[in-house]
Amino acid sequence: MTDETQASGTEPEAGTTVAEPAEPKKLKQQVEIKDIGPCKKHIKVTVERDDLDHKLSEKFSELVPDANMPGFRPGKAPRKLVEKHFHKEVGDQVKGEVLLQSLEQLAEDFDIAPLSAPNIDPLKIELPKTGPMVYEFEVEVRPHFDLPTYKGLKLKRPVKTFTEDDVTREQRRLLTPHGQVIPKPAGKAEIGDVVTADVVTKSANTVLSDLKELTVRVDPKLAFKDGVAEKFGEQIKGAKAGDVRKVDITLSTSVASEALRGKTVQATFTIKEVKTVRLPELTDEFLHQFGVHTPDQFRELMRVFLDRRLEYTQRQSAREQVLGMITSAGTWELPEDLLARQAHKALARKVMEMRSEGISEQEIQGRQRMLRQNILASTAQSLKEHFVLQKIAETEKIEVDQEDINDEIERIAEQYDESPRKVRARLEKEDLLETLAAELVERKALDLILDSAEYEDVPLDKPDEGAMAEVEQQAVPGEMQDPTAQASETEPKGEQSVS
Repeated sequence: MTDETQASGTEPEAGTTVAEPAEPKKLKQQVEIKDIGPCKKHIKVTVERDDLDHKLSEKFSELVPDANMPGFRPGKAPRKLVEKHFHKEVGDQVKGEVLLQSLEQLAEDFDIAPLSAPNIDPLKIELPKTGPMVYEFEVEVRPHFDLPTYKGLKLKRPVKTFTEDDVTREQRRLLTPHGQVIPKPAGKAEIGDVVTADVVTKSANTVLSDLKELTVRVDPKLAFKDGVAEKFGEQIKGAKAGDVRKVDITLSTSVASEALRGKTVQATFTIKEVKTVRLPELTDEFLHQFGVHTPDQFRELMRVFLDRRLEYTQRQSAREQVLGMITSAGTWELPEDLLARQAHKALARKVMEMRSEGISEQEIQGRQRMLRQNILASTAQSLKEHFVLQKIAETEKIEVDQEDINDEIERIAEQYDESPRKVRARLEKEDLLETLAAELVERKALDLILDSAEYEDVPLDKPDEGAMAEVEQQAVPGEMQDPTAQASETEPKGEQSVS
């Protein structure tokens, strides 16, 4: 536990010969700061009696000349009577002013970056007749950590030269939702096909669920509502009707059964039918919805999508490497109540980041499913990235202005073929303008790191990571728990977003 006890407000008064109004005299106060948990501090402030008496005297000096007292003409009542009569009103006024000045001085004198409003109830603070005024409160603060050198870093950068086969796979992925599912009687399941299967999920020898006639697209990954089969494509590929395949499913930390949270269970897929997708004809009318006019232009668009995904992957890889270098030197325990309250904002920031990188809405939905399944863990990662990049931005004095926000709104509007006014209205309605500003600051900070870095190119391990099929069924029964629900309902007034 770290305890700090320091005095503040000992500077000499401004000289009386200065023509401009003097700065308000700083309070003489003792401040005790104690760590009481991850990102939490208990703060005790003691304001010396001399300052209280001085402010009370000033207030009564202002009041006496105009005070109306029974039996006396205005301003003629003895000061002692005025002080006795208006003691409570003046005392409450002085208490409020002293508390406000004390908190402002506390923020100036100590490196405390609050994440939420302090739990101070002014009604419970007393202005004593004698002795100092003392108040205490607890507050959530940003974690303290030292930034290592973040310029000239040696980073690994995943790279890939996309082939015509990659372009064809991307084209098929984009066209599949527009295609027609047809039987594939003698065929084996390939990536992009559709299978219908009975699915029995077990943990050890215990049957957890039995799903009949589940129809799902064969993608590298499969996301259930409560779990993810990371190697689904690899484990199903090549299967034909009548085959039985084992698929590993990693369950969410929010499943109903506490014993199964985060565990890996095994699902048996009994293949009933394999189908394929007849892709739509690339007519002028069909291609027009993608903003192109010929099949060759459409394939070039697929290359643009692949390059955007690769750039996003490179930036995410860089973030993880930078974060790893910084967090390895310190403790990064974040309280669960903070994570629960910030979960939805953190998810919104991730979605905004993906949209800014040009990731398709279909792919964003799949990644959202992944993030939601272990929302506290994904929020912890997101907040750590935020704290690191925000601290770099503060060090480098990186800011965003209204012009930056307007430019980004126009870019999003153009990307999704909407009007800037409509995009701004949606962001305002969802209370995401602050989140957008935070994402822009983080992007600038990351750009600064990446522009100065030295890179070692390494092969991209999982070029198809974004391809993920989704089903609404759960792998295991029971109502999933939302660890953020209670936090959202009980979020205190004045709560600040960490975005």
